[in-house]
Amino acid sequence: MINLVWLVPVLPLLGFLINGLGRRYLSKSQVGVVGSGVILAAFVISVMIFLEVRQPGFSGQVVTLFDFINVGRLQIPFAFQVDQLSALFLLIITGVGSLIHIYSTSYMHDESNEGFARYFAYLNLFVFSMLLLVLGANYVLMFIGWEGVGLCSYLLIGFWFKNANYNKAAKKAFVMNRIGDLGFLLGIFGMIAMFSSVTFSEVFSKTAALGAHSNYSSQIAIIAMLLFVGAMGKSAQIPLYTWLPDAMAGPTPVSALIHAATMVTAGIYMVARSNVLYTLAPQIQTVVAVIGLATALLAASIALVQNDIKKVLAYSTVSQLGYMFLALGVGAYTAAVFHVMTHAFFKALLFLGSGSVIHAMGGEQDIRKMGGLKKFMPTTNWTFLVGCLAIAGIPGLSGFFSKDEILAHTFEHNKIMYVLALAGALMTAFYMFRLYYITFTGSFRGTHEQEHHLHESPVAITFPLIILAILSIVGGYIGLPEVFGVKHWLAEYLSPIFAPSAPFTEAHHLEHNMEWLLMGLSSVLVIIFIFIARSKYVKYADTGRENTGLAKVLENKWYVDELYDAVIVKPLGMLSRFFQDALEKAGIDRLVNGVGRSITWGSQQARRLQNGQVGFYVFAMVIGIIVLFVIGLLL
Repeated sequence: MINLVWLVPVLPLLGFLINGLGRRYLSKSQVGVVGSGVILAAFVISVMIFLEVRQPGFSGQVVTLFDFINVGRLQIPFAFQVDQLSALFLLIITGVGSLIHIYSTSYMHDESNEGFARYFAYLNLFVFSMLLLVLGANYVLMFIGWEGVGLCSYLLIGFWFKNANYNKAAKKAFVMNRIGDLGFLLGIFGMIAMFSSVTFSEVFSKTAALGAHSNYSSQIAIIAMLLFVGAMGKSAQIPLYTWLPDAMAGPTPVSALIHAATMVTAGIYMVARSNVLYTLAPQIQTVVAVIGLATALLAASIALVQNDIKKVLAYSTVSQLGYMFLALGVGAYTAAVFHVMTHAFFKALLFLGSGSVIHAMGGEQDIRKMGGLKKFMPTTNWTFLVGCLAIAGIPGLSGFFSKDEILAHTFEHNKIMYVLALAGALMTAFYMFRLYYITFTGSFRGTHEQEHHLHESPVAITFPLIILAILSIVGGYIGLPEVFGVKHWLAEYLSPIFAPSAPFTEAHHLEHNMEWLLMGLSSVLVIIFIFIARSKYVKYADTGRENTGLAKVLENKWYVDELYDAVIVKPLGMLSRFFQDALEKAGIDRLVNGVGRSITWGSQQARRLQNGQVGFYVFAMVIGIIVLFVIGLLL
């Protein structure tokens, strides 16, 4: 099956073409079958590939399809890398992606036939781009997929393009990602200059060979930092994170796809894939850890007071991505990938659960106007509760194992960073259960008409919720810590991927007593914060009072958007208007228009020579001959 890996991205591409070209002719049921069927088929193939990859002794295989770029010494094939990391991401992308597609068949059913087909075409193209990103055997193919998911996010965030605010959100995501992508592109150029290659195997082997030579450490650090700038944009880290909460403008299944299975995990994948570059640039690793931790805390603090159900989850995603980068920054590459997987389960569950709520509420997203929904929507209620328990890190659920592994590695690395990371985890537990209690418990606070129409969502919506809830419960057991007396299966499985970094890292292992203590401490504190949230919000009543002080600052997202607007957007707007008036209109336009007017005037004068009199023509010819003769004599 590995030699058929090309089918995995080709199937979603085929779905994009069929639904895109046939959008005016296909029925909604046909569009849904094609759009969901190609992703399910890709998932089946991905499972077969995974079963081959997990066999003992498998060390990775490159499937070359054709020569892509061949210039001098630079040879870039169009090739796919099939190994433990790419196989795992294939399962996440196609598995969670297929559930989101099935969910969408019901959620988007009110769209017109053409809009429905356009939506599924974009969704298929999104999955194709992400698959190309994780399968590419070199950084150029990764970059093509990287740009593809950026384009698709723009198309899907602004899917309802008649709404001007949604268009602004789409443009914001597109522009901010282009800023990060410039860094990624410069990093690729740096690789070409340093290694004369962008193929993973060559870049990593040459990097490892140069690792012992301090003369090259600065070049490696520059490349690693430029690549991380790309990751900051794509995975929404400070300062390029503000586009992700605004991405909620798109349909809710799109939010689930962006936040859980595709796009935002691209930065994590790229750094994990490039682990040897970062291991040999410890100063850049520190930057990654600090930015990740700062992002986790900043986003978590904002989520504490948000009232839009999707905005809470959006800032939660930014925060969880920060934890993944914190793990990468402290060298816990396996823990970062582990959290990518568990986060895909419970964050897709939470977003799709919020979509079920929004669907039942007739489009309402303000949690202050909800309440008491658990008696109307029992399946959505218990699945959403499972997602909240998982992301909070309740023992036994998937988020507990991946979160505590990150905290343990952070404790080994730096005690202060551990305390801050633990504080972020406690905020996570608080704001998620604030969201749950305000939405699902207490009395209903919406309108009578909304209450009359409240009901559980259709099977096409609840079925993915149930599957994701089960995965959110059991997904963490592939990464049981050794303190439980078992081997860490995921760490063993991914060991070939991180083997290039092994010679340059020192192995640290917490004592079992300390590991039990850290797990117990975080679990007890998380449960305490859940009960604090319960005591405050289980019988929530909207008083209508506005937030003041720090709460108002948090509600306004620390005024970061306003700061960017004042420091960057408005000055650039003024500068562009100045150049438009002073340079373009007064200079370039006047020059170009002057040339045009001069030519017009000259042609009008020259036209007078065409008077139709033969005598004048003979006279002009004689004068011309004389002029040419004189010029010839002078030269």
